[in-house]
Amino acid sequence: MSVPRKRRPPFKTSWGSEIQPVYGAGDLGEFDAERELGSPGAPPYTRGIYPTMYRGRLWTMRQYAGFGDAVETNRRFRYLLGQGQTGLSVAFDLPTQMGYDSDHPMAAGEVGKVGVAIDTVEDARLLLDAIPLDQVSTSMTINATAAVLLAMYLVTAEEQGVAWDRVKGTVQNDLLKEYIARGTYIFPVRPSLRVTTDIFAFCREHVPHWNTISISGYHIREAGSTAAQELAFTLADARVYVAAARDRGLEVDAFAPRLSFFFNAQANLLEEVAKFRAARRLWYRIMTEEFGAANPKSALMRFHTQTAGSSLTAQQPMNNVVRTTIEALAAVLGGTQSLHTNSMDEALGLPTEASARVALRTQQIIAEESGVAEVVDPLGGSYYVESLTSAIEKEARAYFEEIERRGGMIACIESGWVQDEIHRAAYAYQKAVESGERTVVGVNRYRVEETASPAFAIDPALEPAQKRRLAAVRAERDAVACRNALERVEATARSDRNLLPPIVDAVRARASVGEISDVLRAVFGTYD
Repeated sequence: MSVPRKRRPPFKTSWGSEIQPVYGAGDLGEFDAERELGSPGAPPYTRGIYPTMYRGRLWTMRQYAGFGDAVETNRRFRYLLGQGQTGLSVAFDLPTQMGYDSDHPMAAGEVGKVGVAIDTVEDARLLLDAIPLDQVSTSMTINATAAVLLAMYLVTAEEQGVAWDRVKGTVQNDLLKEYIARGTYIFPVRPSLRVTTDIFAFCREHVPHWNTISISGYHIREAGSTAAQELAFTLADARVYVAAARDRGLEVDAFAPRLSFFFNAQANLLEEVAKFRAARRLWYRIMTEEFGAANPKSALMRFHTQTAGSSLTAQQPMNNVVRTTIEALAAVLGGTQSLHTNSMDEALGLPTEASARVALRTQQIIAEESGVAEVVDPLGGSYYVESLTSAIEKEARAYFEEIERRGGMIACIESGWVQDEIHRAAYAYQKAVESGERTVVGVNRYRVEETASPAFAIDPALEPAQKRRLAAVRAERDAVACRNALERVEATARSDRNLLPPIVDAVRARASVGEISDVLRAVFGTYD
């Protein structure tokens, strides 16, 4: 019996531009290879920020993990490091991200559910137990409470005997994308920018190898944006941070070399490769032409990539291994410095050890067996890829112009325009899936009957145990020293001095995430 073929839809990019069936030299327009490409490791860095890229050193394989309490998460960290992972990436639970302690009424039912619960530096010490902080690089996905968690990391390091100038890692610290797409904000926009730039200044002086921000397009894309919107809004946020730091009196070349980025990798392989290449080129020009950066490192876009969580399906979850492989390959072909590969069961729950190992092995197979890491920018010079790289850059620049016309990125966030643009793109995509114009294998085509797979679950006894641990810290600490330290945090918040030193002192005195956050709420207010 013959099955009629379904007519394929018009071929378009994620932002709606037509894709031609064949590309040649004529599709490059006024493309100036020397100006647009350069050499790997040379401006404008389209072909990569290092001359040898992965021939010199592979990307950091950094699996994102965090669940339950600090002890359980530490066990997963050590398992992943034992399997060949080369960097840590910490997921925090929602109470920790929102500045609530585990015993706060707002935390009920959420403790340890989407990340690890961290209330005091005692939890941080358990989280990082037996992990050499002078050897392992750690990324922390934390924003509104970034200053507090960074302080806890640094105090844990000093209690391990590791000097701050020997620790390496990244704190996400990107509040603007929280208002746009993710929602774990606490304070209004302008006080949040103040805390962000305080971290820039503090790390420049005390933690020189720490990346002070990871400007994130990942969550913008997860919210439903197109590739062009992800690139445009991420770089528009970055411009705000650079300008805010400069306005605080920091020289651009003093902090810009420690800026980093965080992008999404979707399964549209060549579009994603073009996005990464265009991002480097745009950032180089923004930093040199707009901000006058003189230090070459200030204009290098270093970025971490995570495969797309939103692409994972609960239906036929084994298919997610294939999706993640394509997305990881896009990140590598695009020149990422660091990569997380999602596990196949994450649409069902937290990843099991076995699925996390497969996700890590996906990176290792790409690195060791595929051959794509043996040459720098292997897709450079492709008529289609070069045309697509220029097209996405042009689309991003059009967004920059519209943002400026509307009064700048902060005004666009506060008015809701950026959010509306993303919502429209997400709605259009969902309509295309529901109509069958866009295929999601196993969801709207090629479906099968299947039974639910068992999901990894958090022990319900964890929450009361975490509350007891927090109560014990409060009972054993020097209450007067802790109160005095919190009063110094408040006094500093009301001044123009850097907040990090008193926050570090409060952490040393065993003040909790919630207590420090409450002090700042009282001074800064909350975002509505």
